[in-house]
Amino acid sequence: MNLYTGTHRYYCGIDLHARTMYVCILDKDGQKVYHKNIPCKPERFLQAIEPFRADLVVGVECIFCWYWIADLCKKEGIDFILGHALYMRAIHGVKTKNDRIDSLKIARLIRGGNFPMACARPPEMRPTRDLMRRRIHFVRKRAELLGHIQNTTSQYNLEPLGTLSRPHHRRDKDIVGYFPDPVVRLMVETDLKLIDFYDPIIKELDRQILALAKGHDPTSLYLLKSIKGVGDVLALTMLYEIHEMNRFPSRREFCSYARLVAGKSLRLERTMEPRGGLATPI
Repeated sequence: MNLYTGTHRYYCGIDLHARTMYVCILDKDGQKVYHKNIPCKPERFLQAIEPFRADLVVGVECIFCWYWIADLCKKEGIDFILGHALYMRAIHGVKTKNDRIDSLKIARLIRGGNFPMACARPPEMRPTRDLMRRRIHFVRKRAELLGHIQNTTSQYNLEPLGTLSRPHHRRDKDIVGYFPDPVVRLMVETDLKLIDFYDPIIKELDRQILALAKGHDPTSLYLLKSIKGVGDVLALTMLYEIHEMNRFPSRREFCSYARLVAGKSLRLERTMEPRGGLATPI
């Protein structure tokens, strides 16, 4: 967990929502100088922080609607930090919670050096990352449909159908006719129609995302694909979820981020290996 330890004259914690935001600003002594609920409008936010923006840091929890305020702060030259939602919940979880209390808690975390940071992706990569995540959603839905057909064979004590993941696998089999009950056949036929609908959509998304990635960072994409067992999809996932390898001080730090090693192993490794950036891909 990386904590923000920067010092400023003012610390702004925001409990952000889709339409409103509760803004709390503390001075260096921890005194509240601003604490109000305002609309999520750039001009209203800039108006609220105007008296304090000379030496201000703004912190927001990583939820779905943080893009606009991060871009606004960058445009206006205001320090911005993004909070790791899971770690923040663990640190400042309290019995009594509301927007006013949460904004104050966030500001206090920043001022006290206990604000857990998440990586704020650059604006040019965010839409493609979101498209990649949406593609994964479609793939999972398709996998659920395939799994449902296979589970139906078990439900009626029929022999397994074998592999159905590829279109040519399904063309070679009378899948609907495999089930004797007409209602079950209708259910399986519906699953197959949806699978056939998802197939070209996912294929087209793969093509377009790969083209976008070649424009964003072709060198990193090439290096990732050079890893044995890593193809287009895995390389794209790593590229858009990790973004920059040099933000991890060591290989163990990266493995911990990917949940491949326990926290205890990471702490032991920190005491044993020298610090240094990752010069080569993992």
